Amino acid sequence: MFRNQYDTDVTTWSPAGRLFQVEYAMEAVKQGSAAIGLRSKTHAVLACVNKANSELSSHQRKIFKVDDHIGVAIAGLTADVVQLADKAQVCTQRSWKRPYGVGLLVAGLDESGAHLYYNCPGGNYFEYQAFAIGSRSQAAKTYLERKFESFPESSRDDLIKDALFAIRETLQGEKLTSTVCTVSVVGVGEAFNILDQATVQALINEFEISGEEAPATANVAEEAAGDAAADQGGAAAEEEAAPMDI
Repeated sequence: MFRNQYDTDVTTWSPAGRLFQVEYAMEAVKQGSAAIGLRSKTHAVLACVNKANSELSSHQRKIFKVDDHIGVAIAGLTADVVQLADKAQVCTQRSWKRPYGVGLLVAGLDESGAHLYYNCPGGNYFEYQAFAIGSRSQAAKTYLERKFESFPESSRDDLIKDALFAIRETLQGEKLTSTVCTVSVVGVGEAFNILDQATVQALINEFEISGEEAPATANVAEEAAGDAAADQGGAAAEEEAAPMDI
């Protein structure tokens, strides 16, 4: 009942200092199929899970080329990072608008090297060495957290390999093939491009044949318990949580 008093208007703060409409938009991002990004000093890789609404339909496109040195991956409802964040934030400041229900992973290259940013529905943006958003993204984050210290010096192919392993962690036992994922890369001497299915499948086969395995992450039961605990904790901490914690 407490929440319902303050969740109908995006510009109304709860007594705990929260904007529930923004939090609802962030939940929409969590419901989207997973997207991950990681970067080294010279390359950035975006990868996502392809999910179709039915076997009779094609999957939603989730990775977009902005220009030769920038690409974007999305999770949720289907340039410059500061401008993207400003555009998203406007929708949290007008009572007749609603926050965008989509999170963006922006990968790019400039004279200082490769970069990876996350832009959330609240209008915040953060730079990461590696990050994951969308459904079961925590499984991918667990893998990335174990490996991220090696990413700055990683080669292009090693980054792609780790991206594929991270995507595999989100699939709940489903076999990783080129039809269920999309991979893109940008780097020094390489314009942003989305790898074709044959190339991705060849890489998947190569990594499997080599016998390399991703480090085991927490099992499904443990992760489900952790998610449930987090949800309960979030409800219990309603008076304490910052309005746009992610």
